[in-house]
Amino acid sequence: MIIGVDVGTSMTKADAYDDDGSKLASAERASRLEQYDDGRVEQDLEDVLASAADVIRRVSDEVGDRPVRVLAITGQGDGLWLRDADGHATRPPISWLDDRAGDVVRRWQDDGTVHEVYRRTGSGLFPGCHAPLIHHLARHEPEALGGAAVAGYCVDALIQRLTGEITVDASDASLPFLDVATRRYDDAAIAACGIEEYRHLLADPAPAGTVLALDRRGAEITGLPVGTPVTGGPFDLPACAVGAGLSRPGDGLLIIGTTLACEVFTDTVDIGAASEPAGMWLCTPEPDRWLRAMPAMVGTAGLDWLLDFLGVGIDALSELLDGTMPGAGGVSALPFLSASGERAPFVDTRARGQVEGVTLSTTRGQVVRAVCEGIAYTARNCFERAAEASHVQGRLVACGGGSRSGPWAQIFADVLNVPLVVPDDPGLGTRGAAVTALRALGEDVDPADWAAPSRTVEPSAHADDCYEPGYRRYRAHVDTAREFWARQAQDFALSGTTLP
Repeated sequence: MIIGVDVGTSMTKADAYDDDGSKLASAERASRLEQYDDGRVEQDLEDVLASAADVIRRVSDEVGDRPVRVLAITGQGDGLWLRDADGHATRPPISWLDDRAGDVVRRWQDDGTVHEVYRRTGSGLFPGCHAPLIHHLARHEPEALGGAAVAGYCVDALIQRLTGEITVDASDASLPFLDVATRRYDDAAIAACGIEEYRHLLADPAPAGTVLALDRRGAEITGLPVGTPVTGGPFDLPACAVGAGLSRPGDGLLIIGTTLACEVFTDTVDIGAASEPAGMWLCTPEPDRWLRAMPAMVGTAGLDWLLDFLGVGIDALSELLDGTMPGAGGVSALPFLSASGERAPFVDTRARGQVEGVTLSTTRGQVVRAVCEGIAYTARNCFERAAEASHVQGRLVACGGGSRSGPWAQIFADVLNVPLVVPDDPGLGTRGAAVTALRALGEDVDPADWAAPSRTVEPSAHADDCYEPGYRRYRAHVDTAREFWARQAQDFALSGTTLP
């Protein structure tokens, strides 16, 4: 069997597959995320490692005596996972949700650094990525950087502890310093961020098809034999695209998870000029395929917060949406609830959520629908930036926890106005990691053959009557809100107080 492990932001999951992609067993465990009032968001590397070990052992026990051909690791991207030469954290890993470097990004937006980095690598900088986080720690925690051997990511942190190797997949390394066409770091981009001193902490991307092996420590952690083949990456966004069976230019993937990730396959890299740098270009396991990705900070976390705030559970979502009409009775929402603001399709660390059009007759269902529609409008805006067209040109597949809701999937299909292919298995990360691992072992595996069974959600008749004007209002609302956020920041600066 093949064991795929996906170490997400909120959940670690393992799936065991046989050689034809049939799922044999699954296990999952909630992740612990430390969120502080000042915008810091961190994890504990030992807890993350323990969660991975737990789900690996559980699926192994469930399947029984089948030998493990390969252990395939994927997981969350971005953030900053500093480790020493033995793979131990020199400080708690910083999540991609973190906002401590928000002031660095705002300063870089003003002085042109953001544009310079984007011009060289196609990466839009945001607070939770390597560049501003390293810059921030160099000023406030230089000892954490001084004691580190590598500044990496979640996936390679696990790989180091399981195999003893310091490496990184090209997909993870894509943001923010990699020239994705050559798969080499752009030293001028690193210099633009003023962190040349820490260039040595960036591991060179592993060649495509790299296979490592469990060492003795990794065997003790996982319960698998020493020497078991191990692959690391791609990270969750491209892994899900592989797991969805997508590879043709124009194919798109919508991940409705903690991140609302909108990505489109392409066979060319054309960074070009951008009036407002955002998103990223990602390497994939295929050397001639890339993903143009717009991973927004909005997603299921915001919906979970709203449902909890309203005192209802996630199991009530379908009923709430089914009991309301498109347009939410005139209620509209900007779903920007992350403390670090937004990173796609625009970067604004000051972005905050809003709900408008509420009256004494507004129902809970209408507020929930307004937020779900707002997230779908954000997806459309992201795809317009990613595809540089109003619609994806190929198949559009949706996955992630949010795709499990039939009414919400219908909203996405209606707002995007394209058929939405929804696999029966919403978690495609482990599947994509397993396919990548088999191909690295020399197997001729077609990702399409491994794709899970799916259903297609067609756009509703006359959906455009509501959602076309609704989308125009949403875009105008965002533009107005961004002007307000900027003025608010100026007012706080003049008053000598800190923007919350």
